[in-house]
Amino acid sequence: MEPERRRYPRMREVVFRVLAERPGHLEAQAVDAAFSAGVTLPIRITAPTLEELQHEAREALIEHLGPAHCTVRVRVRRSPSAAVSSIRPVGRSAALCR
Repeated sequence: MEPERRRYPRMREVVFRVLAERPGHLEAQAVDAAFSAGVTLPIRITAPTLEELQHEAREALIEHLGPAHCTVRVRVRRSPSAAVSSIRPVGRSAALCR
């Protein structure tokens, strides 16, 4: 006899699109990526750094969704296609291994 399979809630994704960016200030708006049109949520956040913006995004979802926030993945994006990253390319060519 096979064990009964549990059904877990499907993970959703909420993308915070960066609307304004200047030194010491980032502002983002939440968009629910589960819908093909990308439904805008009534969540707008600000923070001085990218790391703090990510933290503020999670805190805002906790406040907005309550316990259901655990089923939501948070992403921060500058544009519809490129994810925000603090990693910057080094301005030198790669060293050759010999």
